[in-house]
Amino acid sequence: VFPSLAQAQASVANEVYQELGQPSVFLFCPTEYCSSLCSPSPSQSCYLQTIGQELLPGIGVIWTGPKVVSQELSAVLLEEVEAVLRRCPVIWDNLYANDYDCRRVFLGPYMGRAPGLMSRLHGLLLNPNCELQANFIPIHTLGTWFRSELGSCAHPEHAGAEAVAALGDSQGAQDGSYSPQEALELALRDWVAEINQQALEPGR
Repeated sequence: VFPSLAQAQASVANEVYQELGQPSVFLFCPTEYCSSLCSPSPSQSCYLQTIGQELLPGIGVIWTGPKVVSQELSAVLLEEVEAVLRRCPVIWDNLYANDYDCRRVFLGPYMGRAPGLMSRLHGLLLNPNCELQANFIPIHTLGTWFRSELGSCAHPEHAGAEAVAALGDSQGAQDGSYSPQEALELALRDWVAEINQQALEPGR
């Protein structure tokens, strides 16, 4: 029925999106969802070009970066992806993911993401460690990064006025800079306080 996989996927996604009344959040994960899966590159991928052309503009497209688990995300890469998809991507960040290797547990701070990325994103999803308690530092440091992005974002409307008002006075947001080491130290301080609080609860 369809001349290509991309046209088939876009057609089905568009129909479901319209049938649901075009919800404000509707995400599509393409078959080529990172640079390493694109042939020969994101900007020259016929598949992504078709997805960008055919997918309705209200549909968000998920992207993981250069690889499935990307150590770094750069503004240059996101510009290339934005151009071919004709929209800012939703980053599905697998920095902490360990569902593919249960021996891997990353407890470091959120890092490797260039400053000023927020204005180039439609959203960001963090794929966590499978172990619940191991996600305190990832989520805490992601929050610190997010506040610093709000503080330095040239276009705060991307994050929403409510978010800016709620987080504008938070620690780490004032100067608009992000230090992974400082974020880690803040997270460890709060994690120790949380552990001590739980230890005092009855039955612990």
